[in-house]
Amino acid sequence: MGKHFLFIFLSVLIISACATTPVSNRSALILIPESQEVSLGKQSYNQILKKEKESEDAHLNQIVRRVGQRIIAVSDMPKLEWEIKLIESDQKNAFALPGGKIAIYTGILSVAKNEAGLATVMSHEIAHVIARHGAQRMTQQILLQGAMLGAGLSMKNSTQRNLVLSALGVGVLYGLTLPFSRSHESEADQIGLIYMAKAGYDPNEAIKFWQRFSEVKGDKGPPEWASTHPADETRMQGLRGYLSRAKYDYQNVKLKHGLGQVFHLPQKNKTPEKPKAIPGVSVETLNP
Repeated sequence: MGKHFLFIFLSVLIISACATTPVSNRSALILIPESQEVSLGKQSYNQILKKEKESEDAHLNQIVRRVGQRIIAVSDMPKLEWEIKLIESDQKNAFALPGGKIAIYTGILSVAKNEAGLATVMSHEIAHVIARHGAQRMTQQILLQGAMLGAGLSMKNSTQRNLVLSALGVGVLYGLTLPFSRSHESEADQIGLIYMAKAGYDPNEAIKFWQRFSEVKGDKGPPEWASTHPADETRMQGLRGYLSRAKYDYQNVKLKHGLGQVFHLPQKNKTPEKPKAIPGVSVETLNP
């Protein structure tokens, strides 16, 4: 009787915890309360920002805020407490944390080239937040450990903090964790492409951005089976499959920005910083 009751309880819990992701309409299991997810995201974000230097370039900050606000306005969570920081660094990085906490590294602007390229990156990161990928990964970590710790997760507990950062960061397990993460990346590409189109940016630029990113990265990345991110060609192939819907949305937007403003970035003659992992839901980075 006890086992039967437990089975019914868990079945009801799982069914009630299933959520439908906007745009992709994919069902997802989330056992983490949204309030707790947001709190953990804020704590992680503040920890990261203490170690990073924010850009003082007023013009670039204005562009980043403008592009971000346009995408957020057409997203499915426009009233979330969004926060976007531009980090001064040669790293070609961007990351997102639950609760709407986004960071863009100045190094990735040279690959973005223009506002539409930047919109590709930002809409992808915003999509991770909208889809609650952080909460999904924390749920997965909890289930893998066989413990229903969701209600008691805390950044103050060292063991639980490692679980949270592992869930929000880059996966380390082959077979289950990594493919799970790649599915999130593909979903964020799909959602992000629609968002950038609805925000008035030419969705064709998304594929061109990833082509440029692939050229800069060269063969430095790990094989796809050992990576949290899809191979560049796999990613571009997926984007091409979503492009027709994005073009339809783009054509129906009254105010089109096209490629937007082209960036004129200052030339730097110093040795680029070595890329490092950032504990965010998504990390777009060149591997050393």
